[in-house]
Amino acid sequence: MTHEPPLHPSASRRGELTLLGLSTAILVLVAIHLAWPILAPLVFSLFVIALVWPLQLALQSRIPRLLGVVVTVLVVTVTIAVIGTLLTWGFSRAARWLIADAARFQAMYLQATEWFEGHGFAVAGLFGDVFTPGRMLSAAQKVGVWLQVILSFSAVTLVFTILGLLEVNLAAAKLRALPNVARAEALARAARDTAAKLQTYMLVRTAMSLITGALVAGFAALVGLPLAVEWGVIAFALNYIPFIGPFVATVIPTLFAISQFGSWETPLAVFAGFNVIQFVVGSYLEPRIAGNALSISPFIVLLAVFLWSFLWGLPGAFIGVPIVIAILTTCEQFEGSRWVARLLAGPGAGKE
Repeated sequence: MTHEPPLHPSASRRGELTLLGLSTAILVLVAIHLAWPILAPLVFSLFVIALVWPLQLALQSRIPRLLGVVVTVLVVTVTIAVIGTLLTWGFSRAARWLIADAARFQAMYLQATEWFEGHGFAVAGLFGDVFTPGRMLSAAQKVGVWLQVILSFSAVTLVFTILGLLEVNLAAAKLRALPNVARAEALARAARDTAAKLQTYMLVRTAMSLITGALVAGFAALVGLPLAVEWGVIAFALNYIPFIGPFVATVIPTLFAISQFGSWETPLAVFAGFNVIQFVVGSYLEPRIAGNALSISPFIVLLAVFLWSFLWGLPGAFIGVPIVIAILTTCEQFEGSRWVARLLAGPGAGKE
């Protein structure tokens, strides 16, 4: 009978610490998910403050600080309203086109149903109750709840942003007054570098969104897809959400193309062309324009998008990458955590 040697105390201790770390991480993620009505607007407000602080700084050097905050908030509100209006316009135009062409969709649905049932698949019972009055009423109620959530989220974010803009100078003064001078300087550098990187990130993202929208509209017009401008506008607005936005901006016009063209070649060309555009702009142009300052592992970007989407929904999909940028930039400022930033950086990080 053999006896296994007992575990070394240090190995047992490492196992306990690992288990404790995993449990803590899970509890923190659960807390972040449950507290999203407060945490998500707070994080968004910090993100907005980082982006607009140069504008606020320039304004408050010429006009009273409170008036500068009002102007800055108005600029942010108008910018978000313009992007939201463009997205709503694009989808509403596509929806009106689909409603006007409802007879074609009904004929396609009946044809597809006959084909599936002829091959032994009973789809009529599966989809027969999708457009019942009860389902339509439930969908309308969900849209109403979603709009209420957006309004409340925007209101809380606006309040946090206004208060934050008014207290940036006070927070900087408190940071400089910390007794540990080295740590205070590291935190100040982390804040400045994070703000600069987030500004670069949004400038690059905006430029790439404009290029993507123009290319999508041009390609859609080239292949004869109706609503070419609308698809370009939708691609521009959704490109601000990594991975998920481009995917939606590719799939929806492809499905639309299937309903408009009698053959499969054109929808396939639309799908392939849009994917090529998204790949070239997102995977080739954007990394070269952004440079090493925003170099993050593509795996970490994808993980951030889906993790924060799971925690906070659509707002999390948008803010996930900026959160990673802020975390890695802060880790770079401290010797004990610098290895994290180097480990999760992209392949070009650290190269001149």
